[in-house]
Amino acid sequence: MHRLSTRKGRQRVAHVPPEDPTGSRSRTRVPETIANVPGHVREELARRLRRNKRAYREQDIQVVEKPLLKRAVGASALGNCMEWFDFGVYSYLAATIGKVFFPGASPGAQLISSFATFAAAFVVRPLGGLVFGPLGDRLGRQKVLATTMIMMAAGTFAIGLIPSYATIGIAAPVLLLLARMVQGFSTGGEYGGATTFVAEYSPDRRRGFLSSWLDFGTFVGYAMGSALVTVLNAALSDEQMLSWGWRLPFLIAGPLGVIGLYMRLKLEESPAFQQQLDEHEKNMAQESVGGEFRTIVRDHWRPLLLCMGLVLLYNVTNYMVTGYLPTYQTETLGRSSTSADVLVLIGMVWIVLLITFLGRLSDRVGRRPLYAVGAVAMIVLAIPAFLLLKAEGTWPPILGMLILATLLACFAAPSAATLPSLFPTAVRYAAMGIGFNFAVAAFGGTTPLVTEALVNATGNDMIPAYYLMLAGAIGLVTVKFLPESAGLPLHGSQPMVGSQEERKELMDTSRDLIRYAERGSPAP
Repeated sequence: MHRLSTRKGRQRVAHVPPEDPTGSRSRTRVPETIANVPGHVREELARRLRRNKRAYREQDIQVVEKPLLKRAVGASALGNCMEWFDFGVYSYLAATIGKVFFPGASPGAQLISSFATFAAAFVVRPLGGLVFGPLGDRLGRQKVLATTMIMMAAGTFAIGLIPSYATIGIAAPVLLLLARMVQGFSTGGEYGGATTFVAEYSPDRRRGFLSSWLDFGTFVGYAMGSALVTVLNAALSDEQMLSWGWRLPFLIAGPLGVIGLYMRLKLEESPAFQQQLDEHEKNMAQESVGGEFRTIVRDHWRPLLLCMGLVLLYNVTNYMVTGYLPTYQTETLGRSSTSADVLVLIGMVWIVLLITFLGRLSDRVGRRPLYAVGAVAMIVLAIPAFLLLKAEGTWPPILGMLILATLLACFAAPSAATLPSLFPTAVRYAAMGIGFNFAVAAFGGTTPLVTEALVNATGNDMIPAYYLMLAGAIGLVTVKFLPESAGLPLHGSQPMVGSQEERKELMDTSRDLIRYAERGSPAP
C-alpha cells in the first residue's frame, strides 16, 4: 500500500474526490490517512476489515527482514540470469550451431533446424511446469528452485560437450535435442517459481520494483551471453568458431550453476508459504496432483487466461528481440554478425537500464497503465521500428532497436509482480506453471521458428513487425480485463510491509477506516 501520512497526537482531514472509500459520490470529509490511499487499495483494505470485523493488529501484518529480502531477490535473479545467458548464447550462435549439427542442409534449412531445436525446449516446458508447480505448492518454493537451478546448469553444460555431426553423425543433433529438453523441463519450474518466490517475499508497496530485478537478471544474463559471443566472433576465425569456439559459452554454465545452487540452498522459505503451513491450510497439499489441476482450471480459469494473454504479449516481443533479431540481421538483411550482435547488445543494455525504473513506476501508477501504453505503442510503432532496422547507416537501426527494447521493458518490468498476484498462495506455483509455460511454449519460444519460416515462405521481411502488432492487439484486450494489483497484498497472504514503521501506518489506517464507518458515515 502507498505511503500514508500521519502525525502522532492529532488527526488531519482532507476532502476526497467523488470516489471516496464508501463508494459515495458526495464530497465527504475523511481522515487523510484514508484519502491518500488509492481507490483499489482502499477497497481491498475495507473488504479485509469487514471480513476480520476489527482493525489490523501486529500479528496480521508481515514485516519482511531486509537481509532475507535481498538474498531472495538476488538468488532468484541469478537463476534467471543463468537461464538467459544460455538463451543469449544459443540465439547468437544459431547459424553456427546449424552448421555444426546440420551440415548437410542448405543455409535456410540449417537455421530452421537450429531454431526448431531451440523451440523443442519450449515444447517440454509445460511438462516441467506440471511437475514442478505442484511440488512447489507442497514441498516449498526453495527446494524446487534449487533443483531447477542444477538441472539448467547441467543441460547447458552438456551442450558444450556434445561432439559435432562430423564426429558422431545423427547422434549429435539427437543429443543436442535431449540437452535442450532437459533445459526446457527445468525452466518449466524456474520462472514461475522464481516470480512466485520473489512476489511472496516483497512488501506490497514495492513489489513491482523488487520483482523487476528478476527480469533485470534475465536481460543481464542475455547481455552477458551476447557480449561473450560478440567477443568470440571478433577474436576467432570462422574455422575456430566452428571447431571449438562455440563451445566455450556453454561450458561457463557449470560454474555459474554451482554458485546459483549455493545461493538458493541458503534461502529460507517464502513468508506466504510459511504462513500457509503455520495455519495448517493444507487442503491443496492433501489433494492429488490431478485434483489440483482440475481445481485450478475449474476455479481459476479467468486468471489463467489473463496470465496467458500477458505472457503472450511479453514473450512474443521478448523472443522476437532476443531470439530472432540477431539472425534476422545477418541472414535476412545480410549484415555482418558483429554489427548484428552489437546492435542487439545495445538493446539489452538499454533494457537493463530501464527495467527497475519501470518496475518502480508500476508501483506508483499501476501495472495496467504500463501494459496498456506498451501494447498500444507496439501496434503503432512495430512497422516504423522495423523500417528503421532495415535502413542503411548506423543511427536508424539503433533507433529501431531502442524502440523495440523500450516496448519489451514495458512488458518485462511489471510481469514478475503481476502474474503471481492473479492466483492464491495454495495454488500459485502450479497455476503459474500451467499459465506461463503453456503460453510460452505455444507463442513465445516458437516465435523465431515461425517468423523465420514465414519470412522464407513469403519473402516479406516485414513479417516480424506484423507478428508483433498481432501480439500487441491480443495484449491490449487482455489488459482490459486485468485487475489492478499494485500496492495490494497477494491473494491468500497477509499484508506485507518493509518496516515496523510501515506496519504501524497500516494499523493506524485500518483503525481510521473503521472509526470513519462507525461515526455514521456510509459503510466502507
